[in-house]
Amino acid sequence: MKELRGKAVADAHKAALAKKLEALAAKQVVITLGILLVGDDKAAHMYAHFMEKTARTMGFAVDRRDLPATATQAEVEAVIREWNAADTIYGVLPLMPMPAHIDSEYIVDLLSPDKDLDGLTTQSIGRVIRGKRGFWPCTPRACIAILDHYDIPVAGKEVVVVGRSQVVGKPVALMLLDRNATVTICHSRTEDLAAKLKQADIVIAAVGKAHVIDGTMIKPGAVVIDVGINELDGHTVGDVNYASLDGIASAATPVPGGVGSVTTTILLEGLCEAYYARNVDC
Repeated sequence: MKELRGKAVADAHKAALAKKLEALAAKQVVITLGILLVGDDKAAHMYAHFMEKTARTMGFAVDRRDLPATATQAEVEAVIREWNAADTIYGVLPLMPMPAHIDSEYIVDLLSPDKDLDGLTTQSIGRVIRGKRGFWPCTPRACIAILDHYDIPVAGKEVVVVGRSQVVGKPVALMLLDRNATVTICHSRTEDLAAKLKQADIVIAAVGKAHVIDGTMIKPGAVVIDVGINELDGHTVGDVNYASLDGIASAATPVPGGVGSVTTTILLEGLCEAYYARNVDC
């Protein structure tokens, strides 16, 4: 079974992105990412630190705003409104979760779709479904990037997506449909999941439940893309029991080391795309 490592994909995308940024730096162009953090969630703080460090290392500027857990709705909205109007800000990441008293859905939809790098807003979703310029969520884009990098054909293939979330399952299904795959979406109410999976040439697992899928459910020769990140017995594992795929699947992404390692690079690519979209003469 071929291991579809995310690092190779991320490195290839980083190299292409670095060339673009080098050309922009020669023109003294600075592209700034806005990172909004509200409250004390440890995971959100860790991600904010990681994103800031990665973005700066690549050559982007970062405007990070850390608001206390006591911040009001109006204070959080003010940051988004400021960044929406700022010509220097090309992309915004409002990190979740926010404190319970903050209407985070309203905060997300307040964000300009032109700066919505992770495709969270209602407008962004509408744009991409209609085929207009907009941002697909980064995790589905990472799934497609992996398939492309490893030359795994999609057109005409039977694909089963397990999970129907707004940020992974639904958008990745639509992206695959746009590439002429025949797509089935399965979920918690699906009857006989194994029977559906046995028909799939490609499986996208994005249900958020440890080892809900194993090799006995997979069609011989299928490709498995595992989006899940779960904790099981003190270890980080995917939605798929990776070891059980050996000798059955033709290729699969490991967890960790698969899809997750590509998403950050995809997000920063989107930040660069946002610059070029606004500066079409570049």
